[in-house]
Amino acid sequence: MGLEISSLQEVKIKLPNDLLKEVTSQGLLETETLIDLLKNELNRRQRIDQLFNATDKLANIDLPILTSEEIEKEIQATRKR
Repeated sequence: MGLEISSLQEVKIKLPNDLLKEVTSQGLLETETLIDLLKNELNRRQRIDQLFNATDKLANIDLPILTSEEIEKEIQATRKR
């Protein structure tokens, strides 16, 4: 990854002993691993926010509600393709 050592800050965390043993044995407390995990989590949360923003926009679109018959016609038309 090529981390710039001078830009890193030290962080202190408290973990239960059993969790500490497990994450240490899995290498999850290594600096580069933690950076990857945290970046991935930030990215995941951003994508979730984007998803909810998109669903909010869709919910606010003023479209007519389809009847059961109209839905069935759409399904049949799609199946014929």
